[in-house]
Amino acid sequence: MNRLRALTGTLLATATMVAATLGVVTPAAAAPAGLPGMDVSSYQGNVNWSAAWNNGARFAYVKATEGTYYTNPYFAQQYNGSYSVGMIRGSYHFARPDTTTGATQANYFVDHGGGWSKDGRTLPGALDIEYNPYGATCYGLSQSAMRSWIASFVNQYYARTGRWATIYTTTDWWTTCTGNYSGFAATNPLWLARYAGTVGTLPAGWATYSFWQWASSGTFPGDQNVWNGSLDRLRVLACNGPC
Repeated sequence: MNRLRALTGTLLATATMVAATLGVVTPAAAAPAGLPGMDVSSYQGNVNWSAAWNNGARFAYVKATEGTYYTNPYFAQQYNGSYSVGMIRGSYHFARPDTTTGATQANYFVDHGGGWSKDGRTLPGALDIEYNPYGATCYGLSQSAMRSWIASFVNQYYARTGRWATIYTTTDWWTTCTGNYSGFAATNPLWLARYAGTVGTLPAGWATYSFWQWASSGTFPGDQNVWNGSLDRLRVLACNGPC
Protein backbone atom coordinates (compact mmCIF):
# COMPACT_ATOMS: atom_id res chain seq x y z
CA MET A 1 0.00 0.00 0.00
CA ASN A 2 1.31 3.44 -0.89
CA ARG A 3 2.09 5.43 2.24
CA LEU A 4 1.55 9.08 1.58
CA ARG A 5 4.13 11.13 3.42
CA ALA A 6 1.63 12.99 5.51
CA LEU A 7 1.97 14.47 8.97
CA THR A 8 1.55 11.21 10.88
CA GLY A 9 3.91 9.01 8.87
CA THR A 10 5.58 8.11 5.61
CA LEU A 11 3.40 7.81 2.59
CA LEU A 12 -0.11 6.70 3.86
CA ALA A 13 -2.81 6.62 1.14
CA THR A 14 -6.02 4.79 0.39
CA ALA A 15 -6.03 1.27 -0.98
CA THR A 16 -8.13 2.22 -3.99
CA MET A 17 -5.71 4.95 -4.99
CA VAL A 18 -2.83 2.55 -4.67
CA ALA A 19 -4.38 -0.22 -6.71
CA ALA A 20 -5.01 2.12 -9.61
CA THR A 21 -1.68 3.89 -9.67
CA LEU A 22 1.09 1.98 -7.96
CA GLY A 23 0.26 -1.67 -8.44
CA VAL A 24 0.89 -4.26 -5.75
CA VAL A 25 4.12 -5.82 -4.60
CA THR A 26 4.74 -7.99 -1.56
CA PRO A 27 7.60 -7.36 0.86
CA ALA A 28 9.07 -10.69 -0.18
CA ALA A 29 9.31 -9.65 -3.85
CA ALA A 30 12.81 -9.41 -5.25
CA ALA A 31 14.30 -5.93 -5.28
CA PRO A 32 14.82 -4.38 -8.71
CA ALA A 33 18.29 -3.74 -10.06
CA GLY A 34 20.11 -0.79 -8.58
CA LEU A 35 21.74 0.39 -5.38
CA PRO A 36 19.47 -0.41 -2.39
CA GLY A 37 18.20 2.36 -0.14
CA MET A 38 15.27 3.52 1.96
CA ASP A 39 13.21 6.48 3.09
CA VAL A 40 11.80 7.15 6.53
CA SER A 41 9.79 9.67 8.53
CA SER A 42 8.51 10.01 12.09
CA TYR A 43 6.44 6.88 11.47
CA GLN A 44 9.63 4.80 11.86
CA GLY A 45 10.80 6.56 15.03
CA ASN A 46 14.38 5.85 16.06
CA VAL A 47 15.89 3.74 13.28
CA ASN A 48 18.51 1.03 13.78
CA TRP A 49 20.87 2.39 11.14
CA SER A 50 23.63 -0.13 11.74
CA ALA A 51 21.21 -2.97 10.99
CA ALA A 52 19.97 -1.23 7.83
CA TRP A 53 23.57 -0.73 6.66
CA ASN A 54 24.49 -4.33 7.42
CA ASN A 55 21.45 -5.44 5.42
CA GLY A 56 22.69 -3.50 2.40
CA ALA A 57 21.11 -0.04 2.44
CA ARG A 58 23.52 2.54 1.06
CA PHE A 59 21.38 5.66 0.94
CA ALA A 60 18.40 7.15 2.74
CA TYR A 61 15.97 10.01 2.33
CA VAL A 62 14.57 11.37 5.61
CA LYS A 63 11.46 13.49 6.03
CA ALA A 64 12.34 16.92 7.37
CA THR A 65 9.24 19.07 6.93
CA GLU A 66 5.68 19.41 5.72
CA GLY A 67 4.05 22.67 4.64
CA THR A 68 5.27 25.39 6.98
CA TYR A 69 3.88 23.87 10.16
CA TYR A 70 5.64 20.56 10.79
CA THR A 71 9.11 19.21 11.42
CA ASN A 72 9.94 15.55 11.94
CA PRO A 73 10.69 15.05 15.68
CA TYR A 74 13.01 12.14 14.81
CA PHE A 75 14.86 14.03 12.09
CA ALA A 76 18.18 14.39 13.91
CA GLN A 77 18.35 10.69 14.84
CA GLN A 78 17.43 9.62 11.33
CA TYR A 79 19.40 12.15 9.29
CA ASN A 80 22.57 12.06 11.38
CA GLY A 81 22.28 8.35 12.15
CA SER A 82 22.19 7.35 8.49
CA TYR A 83 25.23 9.53 7.85
CA SER A 84 27.12 8.09 10.81
CA VAL A 85 26.93 4.51 9.54
CA GLY A 86 28.22 5.52 6.11
CA MET A 87 25.09 6.12 4.06
CA ILE A 88 24.62 8.90 1.55
CA ARG A 89 21.55 10.69 2.80
CA GLY A 90 19.20 13.51 1.97
CA SER A 91 16.06 15.10 3.34
CA TYR A 92 12.61 15.59 1.84
CA HIS A 93 9.71 18.00 2.15
CA PHE A 94 6.06 16.96 1.90
CA ALA A 95 4.42 19.63 -0.23
CA ARG A 96 1.20 21.39 0.75
CA PRO A 97 0.42 23.55 -2.29
CA ASP A 98 -2.93 24.49 -0.74
CA THR A 99 -1.40 26.31 2.23
CA THR A 100 1.50 28.59 1.20
CA THR A 101 3.62 29.35 -1.85
CA GLY A 102 6.28 27.05 -3.18
CA ALA A 103 9.03 29.54 -2.38
CA THR A 104 7.79 29.90 1.20
CA GLN A 105 7.84 26.15 1.70
CA ALA A 106 11.28 25.85 0.09
CA ASN A 107 12.62 28.35 2.61
CA TYR A 108 10.97 26.49 5.49
CA PHE A 109 12.50 23.25 4.23
CA VAL A 110 16.02 24.67 3.94
CA ASP A 111 15.73 26.31 7.35
CA HIS A 112 14.67 23.04 9.01
CA GLY A 113 17.04 20.38 7.70
CA GLY A 114 16.68 20.63 3.93
CA GLY A 115 20.01 22.22 3.13
CA TRP A 116 22.87 20.80 1.11
CA SER A 117 26.64 20.63 1.48
CA LYS A 118 29.28 19.37 -0.94
CA ASP A 119 30.61 16.66 1.36
CA GLY A 120 29.96 13.73 -0.96
CA ARG A 121 27.42 12.27 1.45
CA THR A 122 24.48 14.69 1.14
CA LEU A 123 21.87 14.35 -1.60
CA PRO A 124 19.93 17.30 -2.96
CA GLY A 125 16.73 17.83 -1.04
CA ALA A 126 13.59 16.21 -2.41
CA LEU A 127 10.16 17.71 -3.04
CA ASP A 128 7.51 15.10 -2.26
CA ILE A 129 4.59 16.19 -4.46
CA GLU A 130 1.80 13.63 -4.68
CA TYR A 131 -1.67 12.63 -3.57
CA ASN A 132 -3.27 14.92 -1.02
CA PRO A 133 -4.02 13.01 2.21
CA TYR A 134 -6.19 15.88 3.44
CA GLY A 135 -8.52 16.61 0.53
CA ALA A 136 -8.63 17.23 -3.21
CA THR A 137 -6.07 15.21 -5.19
CA CYS A 138 -4.53 18.33 -6.78
CA TYR A 139 -4.87 20.49 -3.65
CA GLY A 140 -7.47 22.68 -5.37
CA LEU A 141 -4.98 23.92 -7.98
CA SER A 142 -5.34 23.89 -11.74
CA GLN A 143 -2.64 22.16 -13.77
CA SER A 144 -1.03 25.48 -14.67
CA ALA A 145 -1.17 26.69 -11.06
CA MET A 146 0.41 23.43 -9.89
CA ARG A 147 3.23 23.80 -12.42
CA SER A 148 3.81 27.33 -11.16
CA TRP A 149 3.82 26.18 -7.53
CA ILE A 150 6.42 23.50 -8.23
CA ALA A 151 8.55 25.98 -10.19
CA SER A 152 8.37 28.40 -7.28
CA PHE A 153 9.61 25.71 -4.89
CA VAL A 154 12.44 24.30 -7.00
CA ASN A 155 13.66 27.73 -8.12
CA GLN A 156 13.81 28.98 -4.54
CA TYR A 157 15.49 25.79 -3.40
CA TYR A 158 18.10 26.30 -6.10
CA ALA A 159 18.57 29.93 -5.05
CA ARG A 160 19.16 28.86 -1.45
CA THR A 161 21.35 25.79 -2.01
CA GLY A 162 22.73 25.83 -5.54
CA ARG A 163 21.03 22.47 -6.21
CA TRP A 164 17.94 21.45 -8.12
CA ALA A 165 15.64 19.46 -5.87
CA THR A 166 14.82 15.85 -6.58
CA ILE A 167 11.10 15.47 -7.41
CA TYR A 168 9.23 12.56 -5.84
CA THR A 169 5.92 11.72 -7.48
CA THR A 170 3.85 9.11 -9.30
CA THR A 171 3.16 9.16 -13.02
CA ASP A 172 -0.57 9.15 -12.39
CA TRP A 173 -0.51 12.13 -10.02
CA TRP A 174 1.90 14.04 -12.24
CA THR A 175 -0.28 13.51 -15.29
CA THR A 176 -3.47 14.43 -13.46
CA CYS A 177 -2.22 17.48 -11.59
CA THR A 178 0.45 19.01 -13.88
CA GLY A 179 -0.87 17.90 -17.26
CA ASN A 180 2.18 15.62 -17.57
CA TYR A 181 4.46 18.64 -17.76
CA SER A 182 7.98 17.95 -19.03
CA GLY A 183 9.65 21.21 -18.08
CA PHE A 184 11.43 20.05 -14.92
CA ALA A 185 13.07 16.97 -16.41
CA ALA A 186 16.17 18.79 -17.65
CA THR A 187 17.19 19.90 -14.18
CA ASN A 188 15.41 17.92 -11.44
CA PRO A 189 16.21 14.25 -10.75
CA LEU A 190 13.14 12.00 -10.74
CA TRP A 191 12.22 9.85 -7.74
CA LEU A 192 9.32 7.72 -8.91
CA ALA A 193 6.94 5.75 -6.72
CA ARG A 194 5.49 2.63 -8.27
CA TYR A 195 4.83 -0.59 -6.37
CA ALA A 196 5.11 -3.10 -9.17
CA GLY A 197 7.59 -5.39 -10.88
CA THR A 198 8.58 -2.72 -13.41
CA VAL A 199 8.97 1.02 -13.14
CA GLY A 200 6.39 1.56 -15.90
CA THR A 201 5.77 4.74 -17.85
CA LEU A 202 7.70 7.75 -16.57
CA PRO A 203 6.34 11.28 -16.38
CA ALA A 204 6.91 13.33 -19.53
CA GLY A 205 10.42 14.59 -20.19
CA TRP A 206 12.34 12.15 -18.01
CA ALA A 207 14.14 9.56 -20.11
CA THR A 208 15.03 7.63 -16.98
CA TYR A 209 14.51 7.71 -13.23
CA SER A 210 17.13 8.43 -10.59
CA PHE A 211 15.38 6.76 -7.66
CA TRP A 212 12.54 4.23 -7.63
CA GLN A 213 10.45 3.63 -4.54
CA TRP A 214 9.25 0.11 -5.32
CA ALA A 215 7.70 -1.12 -2.06
CA SER A 216 6.36 0.26 1.21
CA SER A 217 8.00 -2.42 3.36
CA GLY A 218 10.70 -5.03 3.13
CA THR A 219 14.29 -5.50 4.23
CA PHE A 220 14.79 -1.96 5.53
CA PRO A 221 12.72 0.24 7.82
CA GLY A 222 10.35 2.48 5.89
CA ASP A 223 9.90 2.43 2.14
CA GLN A 224 12.15 0.39 -0.14
CA ASN A 225 14.08 2.20 -2.87
CA VAL A 226 16.81 1.73 -5.44
CA TRP A 227 19.17 4.22 -7.04
CA ASN A 228 19.41 3.69 -10.79
CA GLY A 229 23.18 3.30 -10.92
CA SER A 230 26.33 2.57 -8.97
CA LEU A 231 27.52 3.95 -5.65
CA ASP A 232 30.11 6.04 -7.49
CA ARG A 233 27.38 7.64 -9.60
CA LEU A 234 25.32 8.37 -6.49
CA ARG A 235 28.34 10.19 -5.06
CA VAL A 236 28.46 12.29 -8.24
CA LEU A 237 24.84 13.33 -7.62
CA ALA A 238 25.65 14.07 -3.99
CA CYS A 239 28.64 16.21 -4.97
CA ASN A 240 26.98 17.81 -8.01
CA GLY A 241 30.03 16.61 -9.92
CA PRO A 242 33.44 15.56 -8.59
CA CYS A 243 34.06 16.14 -4.90
